[in-house]
Amino acid sequence: MDFNALLASLQDTTEVFTSYDIILTIVLSFVLSLLIGFVYQRTHRGVAYSQSYVQTLVLMAMVVGIIMLVIGSNIARAFTLVGALSIVRFRNAVKETRDVGYIFFAMAIGMACGTRFYLLAVIATVVICALLWAMDRFNFFARESASQLLKIRLPADMPYATLFEALFDRYLHRYELVAMETVQAGTLLELVYSVETKRGVDIQAFLRELAALNDNNKVVLVTGQQEVDL
Repeated sequence: MDFNALLASLQDTTEVFTSYDIILTIVLSFVLSLLIGFVYQRTHRGVAYSQSYVQTLVLMAMVVGIIMLVIGSNIARAFTLVGALSIVRFRNAVKETRDVGYIFFAMAIGMACGTRFYLLAVIATVVICALLWAMDRFNFFARESASQLLKIRLPADMPYATLFEALFDRYLHRYELVAMETVQAGTLLELVYSVETKRGVDIQAFLRELAALNDNNKVVLVTGQQEVDL
């Protein structure tokens, strides 16, 4: 049996799609998800970037495309796949809400390719990626001053409630105590504040004045508080 005859026999068993549909779905899902991954890589901010996550986006788009081919318009097949996939459990926490959006983006493109809405998949990918790039390029919805974490250690007997009040009023636009714990066998107190600095302040001078008030104990200012565990 030659190769063409083998393909013809396999195609007869699928009934609802051809070998061309399979190849086009996989290749187009792969190419479009590569564009999604490229935009994600270029627009990502912070320290939590994961190459594995981006590769998973590409894989997800292709797999969802194949699943949609398998389901077709068969309702019984759709319910069977839902039951089979419901046993899958994911334990990795997604730290950034934006990453969840990219997961749905990749899934939607895979679904469009799998249901053979190829033009929809191409146009949607290009337009959405362009809009995501524009939002990053022009820094949409950015605040004038980013929220930061300020960690201060001081002797446990110091009056922390009023100790830094005057200094914070001079340097910070907003501050809020979010956590407090004892460290080093209870001899020190660690305070964690969520803060927003005023525009144009000298951060080094701010940290020096803090150190002068807390007996030169540890002071840490962390940018990107949504990616840091308290």
